[in-house]
Amino acid sequence: MQQIIISGALSFLVSIFFTPALIRFFSAEGLGQEIREEGPKSHLRKRGTPTMGGIAILTGIVVAYVVTNLISLARGTGGFTASGLMVLGLTVCLGLLGFADDYIKLAKGRNLGLNKKAKLIGQLGVSLAFGWGVLQLPNAQGLTPGSGKLSFIRDIDTFPIKVSVTVLGLVMFLVFITIVISAWSNAVNLTDGLDGLAAGSTAMVMGAYALITFWQFRNSCAVHAEPGCYQVRDPLDLAILTAAGMGACLGFLWWNAAPAKIFMGDTGSLALGGLVAGISVASRTELLMIIIGSLFVMEAASVVIQVAVFKTRGTRFFRMAPFHHHFENGGWAETTVVIRFWLITAMACLVGIALFYSEWLTAVSV
Repeated sequence: MQQIIISGALSFLVSIFFTPALIRFFSAEGLGQEIREEGPKSHLRKRGTPTMGGIAILTGIVVAYVVTNLISLARGTGGFTASGLMVLGLTVCLGLLGFADDYIKLAKGRNLGLNKKAKLIGQLGVSLAFGWGVLQLPNAQGLTPGSGKLSFIRDIDTFPIKVSVTVLGLVMFLVFITIVISAWSNAVNLTDGLDGLAAGSTAMVMGAYALITFWQFRNSCAVHAEPGCYQVRDPLDLAILTAAGMGACLGFLWWNAAPAKIFMGDTGSLALGGLVAGISVASRTELLMIIIGSLFVMEAASVVIQVAVFKTRGTRFFRMAPFHHHFENGGWAETTVVIRFWLITAMACLVGIALFYSEWLTAVSV
C-alpha cells in the first residue's frame, strides 16, 4: 500500500508543478491550440491556449513509477516488473505518437496534425509490439503479462484464443489487441474536447483500477492459492502504475479545469488511452474496462452513430459529435456537461468495482 500512495503522491506533485512551466514556455513561444471552425462557437475564445500539456502527465507517470520502484528495490520489497514496464512502454509510445501529432499542429498552425494513415500505422506498430510482448516473459508460475483468453473479471476459460497452439491463434490475438488499443486511445482522444473532461474521467478510472489491481495483489494465487484468487502476473506493479496515472491526471486537472490554462493535446489523450488499454489487458479485465470506462465508450459510439446515420440517411443523429458537443449546442454550459459526465464516470466506476468485488465474494463462497 505504501508504494501505491508514494506513486500517486509523486505523480500528482510532478504534474501540478511541471504544468505551469509548460504553460509559461508555450505562452512565451506563442504556441497555442487551433480551434475547429465547425465546433461550438463558444470554443473560439480558447484559440491560442497552450497545448501539449500531456507532457506533464507523462512525466508525472514515468517519474512516479520509476522512483517508486527504485525505492522498493532499495528496501528489497519489490521492483520493476514485465507487466508494469510493458504497459508503461505502451503509454509512452502512444504519447510520443500524440506528441508528433501536436507538434505538426503547432509548427504548421493548423488543427490537423498527422494524417489518418500515419496515425493508424503508428498505432498498429505499437499495438503489434505490445501484443507480442505481453505473451512473453513468464514468471515462476508460468504467467505472462497478458493472456490469450478474453477476460471479464478474470480469464474466461470457455473463450480461449489458444495463441500458444496455432499461428492463426496468434494472429487473432494480435488483431484483438490492435482493436483494443486503437479503440481506447481514440475513445479517450475523442473525450478530450471540454476543459477537464478527459483528465477528470481518466483519474477516476485509474483510481478504480488502483483498487482492483491492489485487490488482485492481496488475493493473488501466487501468494494464496485458494478459491477466488487471481491469476495476474504483477498486480502490485499495475496498482503502482494506475496510482501514478491517477495522480498525474489530478495534478494536470488543477490547470486544465475550466477555464483551462492548458490542454493535454494528443500527447496526453493518446497516452492515457494506451494506459487504459494496457491496464485492461495486463489485469485481465478487458470487458470490465468497458463498464468502468463507459463514458469513453459512449463518446466513441456517438461518433460512429453520427457518421453511420449521416452516410446512410444524410441527416445528423446528434447536433454534433462527440456527443458532449451535442449537449453544449443544446444550451448546456460547458461546466455543466463536464460535471455531469464526471458523475456518469463515477457511477460507472462504482458499478465496475461492485461487480468485481461481488464476483470475488461468489468465487470465495463456492
